[in-house]
Amino acid sequence: MTFQQGLILVLISITLLLTWYIFSNNYLRDKKLKMDDSKPLFKEKISLSDEEWRNRLPENRYHVLRQAGTEQAFSGDLWDEKKEGTYYCAGCGLPLFTSEAKFDSGTGWPSFFKPINQEHVALKDDYKLFARRTEVRCARCESHLGHVFDDGPAPTGKRYCMNSLSLQFKEEESP
Repeated sequence: MTFQQGLILVLISITLLLTWYIFSNNYLRDKKLKMDDSKPLFKEKISLSDEEWRNRLPENRYHVLRQAGTEQAFSGDLWDEKKEGTYYCAGCGLPLFTSEAKFDSGTGWPSFFKPINQEHVALKDDYKLFARRTEVRCARCESHLGHVFDDGPAPTGKRYCMNSLSLQFKEEESP
């Protein structure tokens, strides 16, 4: 075998290994919910009367989700959640955030730098505290989730500061 033939054999082997690696990683990644801005994962909005929401939600969740309340910092059960998984709207179950986008903001509320899908959150100007803030709502059921600020980490620079009561966490199952 000549040097050139050996080199060609090595290059073909490397190409095959890289191809296998790329496709196997894409397969595993596609099994998780992707964080992208493609089509929303829901088709219809959920619209319930105030009475239906009151009957459906515990009082503390009703206060946050339907009356735009805020839980006390460091009081929720998700601000320091470290497990891998997905965070869903506590009002309607729409997937909103993944643990991959979660970071410790030091604020005492669960914070994320990006939603699973930008179409799953609705942003609204909020002037309740005499200053302009941007409220984050669930795009499907219009429940109050929290606020978004421009002081988050790269790559977005955003901090989606959510109430633990507005979210339900589901741990990722091990393969």
